[in-house]
Amino acid sequence: MKTVTVGKIKIGNGHPLVLIAGPCVIEGEKWTLSFAVRLADMARTLKVPFIFKASYDKANRSSIHSYRGVGLREGGRILARIRAETGAPVLTDVHSPEEASEAAESVDILQIPAFLCRQTDLLVAAAKTGRVVNVKKGQFLAPHDMVQVVKKIESVGHTRLMLVERGTTFGYNNLVTDMRGIAVMKQTGYPVIMDATHAVQLPGAGGDKSSGQAEMAPVLARAAVAAGADGVFVETHENPAKALSDGPNMVRFRELPALVRCLKKIHAICS
Repeated sequence: MKTVTVGKIKIGNGHPLVLIAGPCVIEGEKWTLSFAVRLADMARTLKVPFIFKASYDKANRSSIHSYRGVGLREGGRILARIRAETGAPVLTDVHSPEEASEAAESVDILQIPAFLCRQTDLLVAAAKTGRVVNVKKGQFLAPHDMVQVVKKIESVGHTRLMLVERGTTFGYNNLVTDMRGIAVMKQTGYPVIMDATHAVQLPGAGGDKSSGQAEMAPVLARAAVAAGADGVFVETHENPAKALSDGPNMVRFRELPALVRCLKKIHAICS
């Protein structure tokens, strides 16, 4: 398996479990920066490799009236500041080829949202930036279908990539996670991350917004690490009920340290 390096962090191939965490979307500069510092401090205390995540734009909200974010230019400035002040690598979503090069100036990892994982031009543009590309498996894809996604990124000579399991559509307003998918995607030779919080989302179940089962996120996280995941993606917030996006599937910040300690123990046993 290939090792993906982000700053001082090495992911996959027997390296320590990595934590990707942060709020779903940037909720203003002051709060997001403060929260990023707290997350980075927590990660240092727990001695877990940490990557901060937040989106400058949530382009696939259920309702036209839902909060989307601060936009690419302002978001890029805030994310660059977070990277500088916390020392942690930073990840954000990109939605079009045009966004990829500009976003790459501010962050270390470009994430391809699940709904866009087959968009060839977007994948290639992200790869051409030279940044690590983190691709979420679409809810509509089988794990083995991600081989074709990998080939698109590799077509431009890029091999700094990771794949993400985040559940599969199961009827209306529901997702299920087949842990065999982690092993299947690892056959590509690249690290696999478990998105434990989006995997418990109930898409559109809130009428004009998605709902979720946040209490099940730790369950999936533990199972995924036991199944061989190289890292865990966890959206978190001080008060999920007041989060501007995806609150129903977030892990409350005060509960995150205990979860991380547990995941590290499982990884140590199973790796």
